[in-house]
Amino acid sequence: MLDTIPDVRDGLTRTERIILYVLSEAQKELGGRSVPSAMVYGRVQEYIDIGEVELRHYLDRLGVREQ
Repeated sequence: MLDTIPDVRDGLTRTERIILYVLSEAQKELGGRSVPSAMVYGRVQEYIDIGEVELRHYLDRLGVREQ
């Protein structure tokens, strides 16, 4: 339940915050290059149980573009 309630500080849910954190860390590792969705999915799975379709939904909502 708490995973779906936005935080009052920035409006992000716990899931969104985890996804952005994982993206940021992976991008640093790759020298600022684009991060493959499969890599994001695998790393997000280490924190939370999320399906591929649900992750894609979050990425779209956060404005993450596929290349």
